[in-house]
Amino acid sequence: MAQAGLASSRSSTRVSDGNGRDEVFRLLRFSHIFASVVREYLEIQLLHEVSEEDLSLSQYHLLKLITLDGEHQMGQVAEFLGISPPAATKNIDKMERLGLVSRMPSMGDRRATLLAPSTQGRQLVSRFETLKESRLAPVLDSFSQKELKQMADLLERFSLRLIHAQEPMSQICLRCSAYYDENCPVPHLQDGCPYRKVKEFEEAVPGDAEG
Repeated sequence: MAQAGLASSRSSTRVSDGNGRDEVFRLLRFSHIFASVVREYLEIQLLHEVSEEDLSLSQYHLLKLITLDGEHQMGQVAEFLGISPPAATKNIDKMERLGLVSRMPSMGDRRATLLAPSTQGRQLVSRFETLKESRLAPVLDSFSQKELKQMADLLERFSLRLIHAQEPMSQICLRCSAYYDENCPVPHLQDGCPYRKVKEFEEAVPGDAEG
């Protein structure tokens, strides 16, 4: 019965009733496919190619973030990964054993510990991003710059409209991870960026947020 109900639900979503339901189904379907393809072929698969270590995708995203965005405190790492501080420490311990990151005392507060990428960690990020660009090149070359801009603009517009429709917006954290951008328009739709709030608080009050 449950399968029949699911099939019926899918059919009702696909059937065009003049209100564009079939296009909505296509939009959601290919949004899901796009996200899955990016994750599987441009992230997980490439990570296995550039690293022989058992590094998770979230750990790589953290490595990329501190490589591009600078040193982070432990509370920032937990917020970034969406996990508890003890779990974040466990992840960092593993990355440190792999020689990808290092801990160092904060110059502003000796109680605070900063996480920074090692030379090996920076090299891993460089290899990954270079390989990703080479894999993307033939795909991107099949589109004009105008088409790429149109796709990016429409995807951004759809995402922002969807975010704007959520309640309460102030509690949404998209966990942009390695794709974090200081010029992101999303914080303007909600009460700032939850991740950036943690980062700014810890920078203003060193050591206190680590507990």
